[in-house]
Amino acid sequence: MPPPPAARAKVLHAFAEILVSQGERAATLDAVAERAGVSKGGLLYHFPTKEALVEGIAAYLGELVAADTEQMRADPEGPVAYLVRTSAHADSEFELIYGAVATLARGSHAGAAEALVRAQASWKETLAEGVPHPTLVRALVHMADGLAADAEVRRAAGHPPLAASEVEDLVTLAQEIADLRS
Repeated sequence: MPPPPAARAKVLHAFAEILVSQGERAATLDAVAERAGVSKGGLLYHFPTKEALVEGIAAYLGELVAADTEQMRADPEGPVAYLVRTSAHADSEFELIYGAVATLARGSHAGAAEALVRAQASWKETLAEGVPHPTLVRALVHMADGLAADAEVRRAAGHPPLAASEVEDLVTLAQEIADLRS
């Protein structure tokens, strides 16, 4: 997937940072333009309204999820190990964008909520390719959600992420869960 144009990407990143750190009310077009280091006209060229900005970040999440599921499929240890390992960290563009879309979904943005539903469906579909039971797939996705929430809380509080050995123990447990009804 080619990256979005530089100004567009800077605007989406700035919008996400404001949403995650200050909330939706603070994410005005003026604040986003200032944080992105672009003129308001430059922002409006890519996103003529705040709703267009919301749609843009939801679409960007969709692109990131598509790339993520491809990486899940390609991981030499399989999608379960990939999902657990990547969920235990909260320091990437993916987590920032996901958190921003989640913030919007908690508000009145049905498109953002739908983007999260599609993300969950993509991960479940990818896991289902190797995990035969839908309840186990759901449990693994919920486990990953919990790990991601824990990673974000740790990051926000200034605590270190889980130790590598703890993550590997969770990978082992998740794989055992995945194999329960095979």
